[in-house]
Amino acid sequence: MSLQQIQELLPKQLLHDTPAEFQPAIPPLKTGQRLTRAEFHRRYEQHPEIKKAELIEGVVYVASPVRIEKHSSPHSDLDTWLGVYRAMTPGLFGGVAGSVWLDPDKNELQPDVFLCLEPSSGGQSFINADDYLEGAPELVIEVSASSVSYDLNAKKRVYARYGVQEYIVAQIYKRKLSWFQLQGNEYETLQPDKHGILKSEVFSGLWLDSVAFWAGDMKTVIQVLQKGMASSEYSAFVEQLQRQSRV
Repeated sequence: MSLQQIQELLPKQLLHDTPAEFQPAIPPLKTGQRLTRAEFHRRYEQHPEIKKAELIEGVVYVASPVRIEKHSSPHSDLDTWLGVYRAMTPGLFGGVAGSVWLDPDKNELQPDVFLCLEPSSGGQSFINADDYLEGAPELVIEVSASSVSYDLNAKKRVYARYGVQEYIVAQIYKRKLSWFQLQGNEYETLQPDKHGILKSEVFSGLWLDSVAFWAGDMKTVIQVLQKGMASSEYSAFVEQLQRQSRV
């Protein structure tokens, strides 16, 4: 009989009243473990020293320590870019490194950044009673250094299967930004316009100058975003969101 089965047989009040040092230890998460989503989440909650862990197709991935130039700084820049758009656009919500429950069994991911339509605006996800996101965000961003192998493979397949409409992967070592759009059940790569600007098809006006991004030129990144939010397409999108919120 496993430790988990023994714990399930013990009365909950007995576990509650037993001093912590005498209670059965809850094993930590380790990369490569195969767990159900419920067991993964239980262990994650009991080990707050683990800052980022994900369950992808039933397999645990625990993140490495976060470096500054290889993750933290580009992560901050992408969050700033998306945060400006979210602040000016009604009917949206998002987050950074929040846990996302994609299914009841084997997928609990923790995207670096995500953006969602509110349910009243036609969104496909919601914040549940436990304060986690259930369902697929419309847009997910991953900053990929050591995680690039599964960000572009296992995780990409999961996001496509559950309906993440747009998926951005910032590949740090290659200095490449891949923006994928869901077409049917598979992703296709979004191509920049003649000026080298990437433009979201889900969130009108969400424009990104990837050359300026990799150069660390956030002033230009925000200026290009502002041009997107000054477009007629963006105005029409905002009007649509406002109408939906009044229904």
